[in-house]
Amino acid sequence: MSSDTRTNAGVDQIGTFRKMTLFQDNNRFFTLMSAGNLAITQAVKEILLQGQLLNGKNLWTAENSHDAAVVLGDAIKQVYDRDHKALEKSGIDVNCNLIFGGQVNSERPRLFNIYSAGNFIEATPETCCFQVSESKYGKSILDRVWNFNTPLNLATKCVLMSMDSTLNSNISVGPPLDLLVYEKNSLKADKLVTMDAVNPYFQMIHQLWGEKLRAAFNSISEPS
Repeated sequence: MSSDTRTNAGVDQIGTFRKMTLFQDNNRFFTLMSAGNLAITQAVKEILLQGQLLNGKNLWTAENSHDAAVVLGDAIKQVYDRDHKALEKSGIDVNCNLIFGGQVNSERPRLFNIYSAGNFIEATPETCCFQVSESKYGKSILDRVWNFNTPLNLATKCVLMSMDSTLNSNISVGPPLDLLVYEKNSLKADKLVTMDAVNPYFQMIHQLWGEKLRAAFNSISEPS
């Protein structure tokens, strides 16, 4: 799981806000990453952090990750019901897109892409990762390299290369980056780091990835 921390409402309104939130106790671990209208996503996260019961459940009582995703969808619907008329009157869309993943007890880790309407889809062996917001710039490396059986360390490197490509092409995405590598059944964030632009490993990724891309481009014969 990786997210940047830049938000913008125009070129002269740039802010830094965490887009990754962790929820954990002794028998569950969830990670939430958010994109879209910051006020909407912060309101949804606050409902979850407060542990409000939504249709009788919250993240701490959900029996599995799917039920937890339903709780998250219900939180989005609650915020929509409360705010959509005022937002629409001001010409603002109720816009949020969330990636939510985790594990309850000994179930397998599961990953969901949750939409503004509160509905969601789950990752599968055929579609094993999700991107939201500015995804197009870094998507090709994931499509070409990543699959359901990719080892965790290689997947981590792939994510950072994807993020570097996005940062290189889009000013609305910026460091520091939050990176979580979750190991099955750990139920904790043992490998959670924040990487700024001067992080040695990320600098190496940025430099070598650019060099290797140019070398690969130059090695291909030109059309005759």
